[in-house]
Amino acid sequence: MDTVDKIGYEAVIGLEVHAQLQTQSKMFCGCGIVFGAAPNSLTCPVCLGHPGALPVLNRRAVEYAVKMILAVGGEVRKHSIFARKNYFYPDLPKGYQISQYDSPIGLGGSIQIELPEYSRDIELIGIHLEEDAGKSIHPEGGEGETKIDLNRCGVPLLEIVTRPDIRSPQEAHRFLSKLKLIMQYLKICSGDMEKGALRCDANISLRRRGEKSFGTRTELKNLNSFRAVERALAYEIKRHAAILDAGGKVIQETLLWNDDDQKSEAMRGKEESEDYRYFPEPDLIPIKLEQSWIDEIKSDQPELPDARRERLAKEYDITSYDAGVLTGSNELADYFEAVAAQVEDTKRVANWLMVDVLREIHERKLEVGEFFITPNMLAELLCSLESDIISGKMAKEIFREMAASGKSAGAIIEEQDLRQISDSTKLTAVIEEIITQEAIQVQKYREGKRQLFDFFVGQVMKATSGKANPEMVNKLLKEKLDG
Repeated sequence: MDTVDKIGYEAVIGLEVHAQLQTQSKMFCGCGIVFGAAPNSLTCPVCLGHPGALPVLNRRAVEYAVKMILAVGGEVRKHSIFARKNYFYPDLPKGYQISQYDSPIGLGGSIQIELPEYSRDIELIGIHLEEDAGKSIHPEGGEGETKIDLNRCGVPLLEIVTRPDIRSPQEAHRFLSKLKLIMQYLKICSGDMEKGALRCDANISLRRRGEKSFGTRTELKNLNSFRAVERALAYEIKRHAAILDAGGKVIQETLLWNDDDQKSEAMRGKEESEDYRYFPEPDLIPIKLEQSWIDEIKSDQPELPDARRERLAKEYDITSYDAGVLTGSNELADYFEAVAAQVEDTKRVANWLMVDVLREIHERKLEVGEFFITPNMLAELLCSLESDIISGKMAKEIFREMAASGKSAGAIIEEQDLRQISDSTKLTAVIEEIITQEAIQVQKYREGKRQLFDFFVGQVMKATSGKANPEMVNKLLKEKLDG
């Protein structure tokens, strides 16, 4: 909130998020959904709007909508209807989009966001089902022909609309991150903004702090990354404030965000709902949901991020922060629980995942599910550490070797003879020999030069090729030197 506090205004922000549902076929026809398919290869008379072609509703898309509404605590409406949203775009072959207007499938609900200083709920107006439009591919530099790819026409979308509850670009970023995480846990949307699976429009206005009425708003369209949302809103806040401070009036308009130049650019005058001439879709009957089906979907809901974070912290005795990192993806949380089921020290498991595992995954640009060190392989390594077969230093080296070779911890330990020496008799013999050889250093240590202790530890580790159990070495050395 610092940005608006400094300029004496309060930002009023509402978001409209469009999420592509991960169904196998489109909303109203049997065409497949494949990102990167050859242009215009996944189309049919229905999604191209040919005369006489009739839409048939995708049941799975409705199921996914219900899952999302339940996840945010909204009302699943048992009776909802589709409407035609009329507008002309080159990539909208029908000349209208099948959407929902005044009778959406979901009403209300909220999503809690957490920032370092506070947490709060962002209320939702509703959740709508609709179909996507095609895609216009503009030439680089603005010269040449614009091409149209209609593969995306008819892909099922959820439109999630917030109330104007968001008060800063940072809150908008956190809301989108949480929304994406919930949908990923539900497995209804990939959330991949680079592939267009999640797109966001943002409405913003400013008002003097303490005022109740809203200022004139502008709309930022088709923001394609969380960072772009945050930057665009911060820019608009400063732009609105400068206009208002100069005694001017903000023009209500639709804007595009130029991420290269870091500024917004006018697209068109702001459109209102009447501009779209909504009317009920005559080719589709109303959606009527049975309570038994809603209850069946509800019973199959997965554990959601907030609930899983709280459970992991309590069940595995880890901090809330650590649990938050581990539940940052469903796959990472699954990985953690699979390892923790086999290793006694669950805090150690959490640390290894957050430091070593995530570092390897990020460096190799992998998803958690693609990581070749499986939970069982990591558990074997950590169990070897717990049982003193290897030291902590050895464990780190073995993990790096596992990541490079794909071999198991046990195989590497045996091949390289890495079992640490934990036999007190053997270690005592080594220590006594070193004390005899380093009599002068021993005398200096006993005269008060205690920093020499590390020297003796190093000598023991050198003599055992680094295989001596460090804890036992420290204990036995103290007994011998101080005795």
